Amino acid sequence: MKTSFRRLVLALTVAIVPALPASAESLADVLVAAYRHSALLEQNRAVVRAADENVAQAMSALRPVVQWAASHSFRQVEGAETVATTLQLVAQMTLFDFGRSQLAIDIAKENVLATRESLVAIEQDILLDAVDAYLRVRNAQQQISLQQNSVNLLGQELQAARDRFEVGEITTTDVSLAEAQLAATRANLAAAEGSLEIAIEAFVASVGRRPIDLDPPPALPKRPESLKAAQAVARRTNPGVLQAQRATAAAELQVAAAAAERRPTLTGNAGLSATRAPQTSLFGSGDQEITSTLSAGVEMSQTLYSGGRLPSLHRQAMAQRDSARAQLLDAARQVDLSVGTAWANIDVARAQISATDEQISAARQAYEGVREEATLGARTTLDVLDAEQDLLQARADRITAETNLQLAHYQLLAGMGLLTVEDLNLGIPTYDPSAYYGAVRDAPYTSTQGDNLDRVLRAIGK
Repeated sequence: MKTSFRRLVLALTVAIVPALPASAESLADVLVAAYRHSALLEQNRAVVRAADENVAQAMSALRPVVQWAASHSFRQVEGAETVATTLQLVAQMTLFDFGRSQLAIDIAKENVLATRESLVAIEQDILLDAVDAYLRVRNAQQQISLQQNSVNLLGQELQAARDRFEVGEITTTDVSLAEAQLAATRANLAAAEGSLEIAIEAFVASVGRRPIDLDPPPALPKRPESLKAAQAVARRTNPGVLQAQRATAAAELQVAAAAAERRPTLTGNAGLSATRAPQTSLFGSGDQEITSTLSAGVEMSQTLYSGGRLPSLHRQAMAQRDSARAQLLDAARQVDLSVGTAWANIDVARAQISATDEQISAARQAYEGVREEATLGARTTLDVLDAEQDLLQARADRITAETNLQLAHYQLLAGMGLLTVEDLNLGIPTYDPSAYYGAVRDAPYTSTQGDNLDRVLRAIGK
């Protein structure tokens, strides 16, 4: 069950929950802001509410329909004029339709549940985009710091090269090499600054504000014991799979509903009318007459021939059911793919981090050795610059690999259906789609129910 796997995100939860100083912005702060800022979530909440109304409309088919009508007529026959005013009150109700109305209600309910799962999927996308924006800003900031340190270091190297040139230890070629390397690093710094601006814009679009002083990411959430275990969780809890399951159930019911369209319908009706008909003629006025009529009856009807429309609707429903089944199978496969991809990305990023740590250690020793040898004349300036560039690249790769590792873990949570405000325990009120559904599913009409519905709408900010 879903709750049994929440321990997978315990490490994340523990790191997120504590309050932090106002001057810093944690990943939890970013996720909360993204959840509250998203217009896409607001849009899809409205879609869910619209689906709720379909249940109310389906429920209304089992209730009487009461209508009134008023008419006024004038007629003249052989000199006699008749003016009549009629008021009618008519009630009609389906008494028995062999389950068609109930099937329509069940279909509407399945569609509501499918739409709710779609809302959960949107929530996961919003939070994953926020995580991605947060990590990219952090990555760009670290790359800028790295490139800035490199610029400072190469500036010192260039000054040392010029000093050595002044005393005749090296040639102008060595100085030019140092100048070229410094210019290239400054270009890389400008590129990193541009990447930061792009990352900030993505952050603003996702979160609704520019990043403040971002804290380091929290501890990584734990993975399941195996890829198969993660995929098994995903098939049970991923909103894409659950949505496809609900859509398939609705399609199955739709086939039964299409078959039921060929069955009879029993309806009852009752009416009350009052007619006032004052009469006048060429010989004088007549008496006013008020006639009241009360009627009631039952009617059974059935379509015997529809020109092929009803059989076509049945075949169409079966084709749509087959399509929904195939879509469910594809959704399960896509979830397996996304979980497997995230799992592999975690392994790749971990291997890259381990390798780059070794590379950084070796590159640092190489750089220090080459630099020392250069002071003794055993190495050229180009050797020093190459060693420094190797160390810089290893450190940059380390930053990128760490970012990829963080992102892959959250992609895995999303694939498993565990990247929600509730699962991350962010500690904020969340939208409850059942509140509106509970207010409208019985098609409220009375003022008390209407007032309750108004309170629900106000509570969700509508």
